[in-house]
Amino acid sequence: MSDSGNQSCLLGAEDTFSFLVCVFHAWEDYLSVLEYLLWVFTPLAVVFILPFVIVILIYLSILFLHVYKRKNQLREAYCNNLWDGARKTLATLWDGHGAIWHGYEIHGMEKIPDQGAALIVYYHGAIPIDYYYFLANVIIQKGRPCHSVADHLLFKIPGFKLLLEVFSVIHGPQEECVRALRSGHLLGISPGGVREALFSDETYPLVWGKRTGFAQVAIDSQVPVIPMFTQNVREGFRSLGTLRFFRWLYERFRLPIAPVYGGFPVKFRTFLGDPIPYDSNINAAELAEKVQRAVQSLIDQHQQIPGNILRALLERFHSKHKER
Repeated sequence: MSDSGNQSCLLGAEDTFSFLVCVFHAWEDYLSVLEYLLWVFTPLAVVFILPFVIVILIYLSILFLHVYKRKNQLREAYCNNLWDGARKTLATLWDGHGAIWHGYEIHGMEKIPDQGAALIVYYHGAIPIDYYYFLANVIIQKGRPCHSVADHLLFKIPGFKLLLEVFSVIHGPQEECVRALRSGHLLGISPGGVREALFSDETYPLVWGKRTGFAQVAIDSQVPVIPMFTQNVREGFRSLGTLRFFRWLYERFRLPIAPVYGGFPVKFRTFLGDPIPYDSNINAAELAEKVQRAVQSLIDQHQQIPGNILRALLERFHSKHKER
């Protein structure tokens, strides 16, 4: 072979090698960019995906109830309390979830009566998972269910009907609330409701407006009111409802559509305040203000403002609660 031919082959080999080197570097750069994107977006994906885990858990609860119902069809004619076993089983599951994921504690459970009616008024988190844990503890420790008032939108979610019926969740007309209390049941209600869930934040403002319906229910039923607040509930889950667009969407169309992120395993402590006894000498507006002050007092006493996710996570390692 001539020298010119050998030179051409060498040049061709060098070009091929250079091309492979370029491909290798390009692939390396691509992997670096991909690794960077994963590093950036993985935490965001996690905090937005975790709320859906709660939804999945709720639907698993519904599935369990359907299975339980079919399994006990023959027993239904002989047992007046068909759903007690299902309620207690689900209560145990939720209590276990609270203990493992949030180190859940409840202080003041002795203020919940073993018998007789009481109205429990609580602060509403972005996702009221703390209230689910509270309901589970009432079933386990007191051996009785607590009826609850929920927004009407909850009743429109496919598949939720059975769950709401078994756990005595009602839409909330005053007459129905009074009927439940006069029948001797416990009843839980959040005056802030969806508005508080969406528009409150890590500074924990109560978003009750001038609502007095819950107070009128307590007066008409002649029952005590027990204030309740859960420490760090806003650090577990947070809402982007404070952004102007989502606020406009709710005020204009009453659509509670706002992204919720979180699922952080922060420390949860639920505090029950002293019962506010029935007083025939005060009206609904006065009682509502009194209850609001009581809930605000629990927030001031037990919640460091503003809330901080990292601090709430570190509180998992504190063996005892320190009041502010």
